[in-house]
Amino acid sequence: QVQLVESGGGLVQPGGSLRLSCAASGRIFNIASMAWYRQAPGKQRELVARTSGLSENYADPVKGRFAISRDNAKNTAYLQMNNLKLEDTAVYYCNMYLHDGSTWSEYWGQGTQVTVSS
Repeated sequence: QVQLVESGGGLVQPGGSLRLSCAASGRIFNIASMAWYRQAPGKQRELVARTSGLSENYADPVKGRFAISRDNAKNTAYLQMNNLKLEDTAVYYCNMYLHDGSTWSEYWGQGTQVTVSS
C-alpha cells in the first residue's frame, strides 16, 4: 500500500516563505511525476506545480515565487514557496503518478494547510 505524507504547512505572514515536503512510502518501483495541487475554501482544486523529472510547469499565479523539486532516492517531493500572498492560502495536496510493481496509479496525500495572514 502506497502512502503519501505531507508536512511543512503552517501560518506565515505575507512575504514569508514555507517549504512543503511529501514523502511516498510503500511498494514503489518508479515515480513518473510529482505534483502539488491546492484547494482554497469554496474553490476547485487546482494544479500548482508539476515535475516529471525532465520538465517542470507552474500555474501562472505562482511562477517566479514557487519551486518544485524532487529527491528520487527518498521518493520525496518538495515545494518551496517564497513571497507568499494572502491568495496562496489553501490546503495543499501532494500528487504522484507511480508504478507499484503491478500497475501505474495516481496517489494523493492527505493535505496540509497553508495560511497566509498578517
